[in-house]
Amino acid sequence: MVQYTEVGKSNLIGTDAPRPQDKNPKGVDRIIAVASGKGGVGKSTVSSNLAVAMASKGLKVGLLDADVYGPSQPRMLGVSGRPSSPDGNTILPLRNHGVTLMSLGLMTSEEEAIVWRGPMLMGALQQMMNQVDWGRLDVLLVDLPPGTGDVQMTLSQKFFVAGAIVVSTPQDIALMDARKGIDMFKRMDVPLFGLVENMASFICDGCGKEHHPFGHGGARAEAEKLGAPFLGEIPLDLDIRIGSDGGVPIVVSKPDSPQAQAFQRLADQIIASEQYARAVQ
Repeated sequence: MVQYTEVGKSNLIGTDAPRPQDKNPKGVDRIIAVASGKGGVGKSTVSSNLAVAMASKGLKVGLLDADVYGPSQPRMLGVSGRPSSPDGNTILPLRNHGVTLMSLGLMTSEEEAIVWRGPMLMGALQQMMNQVDWGRLDVLLVDLPPGTGDVQMTLSQKFFVAGAIVVSTPQDIALMDARKGIDMFKRMDVPLFGLVENMASFICDGCGKEHHPFGHGGARAEAEKLGAPFLGEIPLDLDIRIGSDGGVPIVVSKPDSPQAQAFQRLADQIIASEQYARAVQ
């Protein structure tokens, strides 16, 4: 388990012991990784809606799109334009829907492939973390690539990650890869906020019944097996997809809808957790 520094006690005895979060970019209180073992489970959609949901509660929120091979957050948050640099070193991020965003997708066209090896990926991640003027943030969400590669390892080793959220769909093949992601964070001493089951169900327009095309309850069962929190279910819904493609997350476009409320409950659980609170002790 990650050991958290008791800052108050250190100050009482006159030591200058560094806090774990001092490894983070200036002004960033917490880093939360949003991860998946497998691609195509909706991790980036969860990341963008979660970021907006947390910002709607009055938090200062940043989102780093570290999914370098498929940077989709500019499209999902409706952000375009190249970030500026007043001094050739500091990067000024862009902002929309109350969220401060940085992504390699802002530096390249949507049609341009990023063909990089591991060292370039690691360098890009550290540059986006440390050279971006994030300002004062309560939380920086990091939308990670699928899998357990160089970007995940660099984030875990170079920065103090308060915890990880693992997104999976309910079927066994996705959960199999989610387990590998959870095991990676365990090996890197990054605690787990919990699991999210995405695309859990949909309501048929024709019959009005709830259907489970990918099965149901797999992520909840996996969380119980691991003794980890289950953070909730996100439905498979056309409005969520339309909002993401159009740059207006459903938390913004239809804030009172059941779909948006699912993301709001996810944000509430994370903010209310002991892990979230103790990350800045």
